[in-house]
Amino acid sequence: MSSHDSILNTDAVVIGSGPGGYHAAIRLGQLGKKTLLIEKDRIGGVCLNVGCIPSKAIISASKLVKNVRSANRMGLEGQISVDLGKLQDWKQGVVNRLTSGVESLCKQNKVDIVRGSAKFLSQTKLEVTLPEGKGLKEVEFRDAIIATGSSSADLPNVRFDGKRIISSTEALEIREPLKKILLIGGGVIGLEIGMAYANLFGTELVIVEIMDQILPGTDIELVNVVSRALEKLGAKIYTKSKVVTAAVSGDHVDVQFQTPDGKSLNESVDYVLMGVGRKPNSGSLALESAGVAVGERGFIKVDKQMRTNVSNIYAIGDVVAGPLLAHRAMKEGVVAAEVISGMNSAADFQAMPAAIFTDPEIAVVGKTESEARAQGVDTIVGKFPFIASGRALAANEYDGFVKVVGDKGSGLLLGVQIVGNEASNLISEASFAIEMGATLEDIGLTVHPHPTLPEALMEASENALGKAIHIVNKRQMKSP
Repeated sequence: MSSHDSILNTDAVVIGSGPGGYHAAIRLGQLGKKTLLIEKDRIGGVCLNVGCIPSKAIISASKLVKNVRSANRMGLEGQISVDLGKLQDWKQGVVNRLTSGVESLCKQNKVDIVRGSAKFLSQTKLEVTLPEGKGLKEVEFRDAIIATGSSSADLPNVRFDGKRIISSTEALEIREPLKKILLIGGGVIGLEIGMAYANLFGTELVIVEIMDQILPGTDIELVNVVSRALEKLGAKIYTKSKVVTAAVSGDHVDVQFQTPDGKSLNESVDYVLMGVGRKPNSGSLALESAGVAVGERGFIKVDKQMRTNVSNIYAIGDVVAGPLLAHRAMKEGVVAAEVISGMNSAADFQAMPAAIFTDPEIAVVGKTESEARAQGVDTIVGKFPFIASGRALAANEYDGFVKVVGDKGSGLLLGVQIVGNEASNLISEASFAIEMGATLEDIGLTVHPHPTLPEALMEASENALGKAIHIVNKRQMKSP
């Protein structure tokens, strides 16, 4: 083994400073643990630097552009132009502000940060390769949290080149107006970025999805609203289809793909954005040296306390099987830190919300109607369309609806699905309601300020009970 510049001793080491990692490190610091945070790239990980935050910055700008362009319906006339260079600079400013804030919080909580790539030497030792040939450090620890996240996957027949065949990382750095882009995979990341550029520049979208619907795994009733929005943007959607070849030629890519009827189609596009999923970053950690068990596709196995099969090593976030969500990683990071500190914490969340920042947005939490019925639950369902919402109409954003799913016998709220403007902000009330064991009646009886979008949650719950005021109820409430 190479000689080490120094040996660091610490109570706890956190590998990776993404949302899960920095939450874990800060919580450990709060609880008085001597903590070392190891990061090979930029503080904040994928989410802050090349994922959640920069994509939402561009999406916010694209929504503003779209709203200005459609404001003539409100009697507002005018033109808007987009300076993509300035937009990218503003986006980077948002990212820099947040990442420097996280670094400052780590320091204020006495978390030491080491830049480098870590791998296990044993159950209690790590080796960290420092950047730019600065040597190695050995770290001795009592407890470790693996928070190394995930990275974009490509296909055997279509590989990233980082220039024309790109992942979301490169897609968020583009500084030229896009005329045409092909999305391999009609999943969350591709559609979010694709729709943003379509709103900004009128970018032509071609979507090739191998499954029978875009946004696979999402309630088709919600997806249909997004599909209609894509059609209005002029997008071409090919489901049950697969890309055969993608050949870069100068400043464009020639793509050949096959449709379910056996036809071979060709498109020439500016870029190919690959959105076929993500893979856990577990391969370079030498987990076998610590005896950590890895399951299917490289995901690390953990229990409810985020502990691996090795009692002093924990894993959180995307490197663990489950929905790849930043907020899941954040909560798991706190759980792992508290368990290490002797607290009786566990990842026993009743429901994990998810938001998709397409236009319109989708947000879900808990069980869908079909999931509940598959589990033998006699369900009761209520819906409220945003076209019946005064606030939605006044904002000129009224596509979509709120759907609530409850247990018919007890009235217990089991799940909520929303598609429409601000869905990502509306879902938190539903998450709280499920976590607290609320019934449909509880939500219906809760006074919501008027006129606001959250009234739709109240009205959907009342609709399930047969007493919504602003739509006709299919099911009538029985007289007392």
